[in-house]
Amino acid sequence: MATLVLKDGAELFYKDWGSGRPVVFSHGWPLNADAWDAQMMYLAARGYRVIAHDRRGHGRSSQPWAGNEMNRYADDLAELIDCLDLKDAVLVGHSTGGGEVARYIGRHGTGRVAKAVLIAAVPPLMLKTPANPGGLPLSVFDDIRKNVMQNRSQFFKDLATPFYGFNRAGASPSQGTVDAFWYAGMQCSIKGAYDCIKAFSETDFTDDLKKMNVATLVLQGDDDQIVPIDDSGRLSVEIVPDGRLKVYPGAPHGMCTTHADQVNADLLAFIEA
Repeated sequence: MATLVLKDGAELFYKDWGSGRPVVFSHGWPLNADAWDAQMMYLAARGYRVIAHDRRGHGRSSQPWAGNEMNRYADDLAELIDCLDLKDAVLVGHSTGGGEVARYIGRHGTGRVAKAVLIAAVPPLMLKTPANPGGLPLSVFDDIRKNVMQNRSQFFKDLATPFYGFNRAGASPSQGTVDAFWYAGMQCSIKGAYDCIKAFSETDFTDDLKKMNVATLVLQGDDDQIVPIDDSGRLSVEIVPDGRLKVYPGAPHGMCTTHADQVNADLLAFIEA
């Protein structure tokens, strides 16, 4: 099991498979690096080096009391990329991980980055504000915090259904997928899970997106019930200097699992373009 001891003493678990050009994955809340297994297996088998970490407070990484905020997440990613001396990397972020990728570039630049992919990602801003009238009201995120504190086990079981679109007509629900989501959520520290809600909902990534001066692919389903596409993917692609949006009709938030074959093919095509 590979771990990196960060500057503040926290330990960051990561997977590092294969060889070749590096592709670095940042996962969503409340998951961990395992959420990327389908993409990592696919790309590693095709000659790429694939790397994914468990964000601090999540999965097999340390559960520190402090640092569960977007700047620190981005700095942790920078420490990992620097430690592995990655160059010409492709950064891929899903949901909260998309915010992590954007904030990494905003804080650390693109010297080690060739391309970026945002999948059902939280930028530019999830919270409704006067400047972001299409966002979600604060009460939505307060309810998430309340559920995490009161009974996060049941909350994660319930959240998995809309996350993967299993509540839609014609869906093929998978109990194994629901169980895996619950298990990953329960590996997350309650402090890390609680703090991360503020990080993914209240962080404004607009300035970070403006600094993403590399080719950027935005992938999102138009039936995303967790991060609505009209206030995320459709806005982000208008802000990044060189962005392209591909919409998956009817796809849910957890599209890297439910539409893994399509996501894998689109990632490979974009990386090799």
